[in-house]
Amino acid sequence: MKRVELITIPKIEDTRGNLAVIEKECIPFEIKRVYYLYDVPTGAYRGAHAHKEQSELLIALSGSFEVVLDDGFETRRIMLNQPNKGLLVPTMMWRELDNFSSGAVCLVLASDTFDEADYIRDYKEFKLFKST
Repeated sequence: MKRVELITIPKIEDTRGNLAVIEKECIPFEIKRVYYLYDVPTGAYRGAHAHKEQSELLIALSGSFEVVLDDGFETRRIMLNQPNKGLLVPTMMWRELDNFSSGAVCLVLASDTFDEADYIRDYKEFKLFKST
């Protein structure tokens, strides 16, 4: 799984608390959409899709959750639990988010605005798309 990357977000440490900063060079795309997941019930999962063109950076702002990534050939599970670490999810990568801790908040920075046509929501379709 070559294109998945865990990015360290620059932070300024201070006795009053830390400040994390995401600017131009921190991630490899221009941010066009920001959204977050919160109050995810115990046992629930999110995601279960891939994007044809959109890349995303996932950050656990609070608490923890796991991201299951599948490139069509290999599956990998990554725990996110630090607000200064972001998981870069490239295009054509199936993702599912699960095991949310109580109070977890997942921030998503996306390379594009919402476009339903960019989503592949059926895993069988994703596998077919990857094989062409």
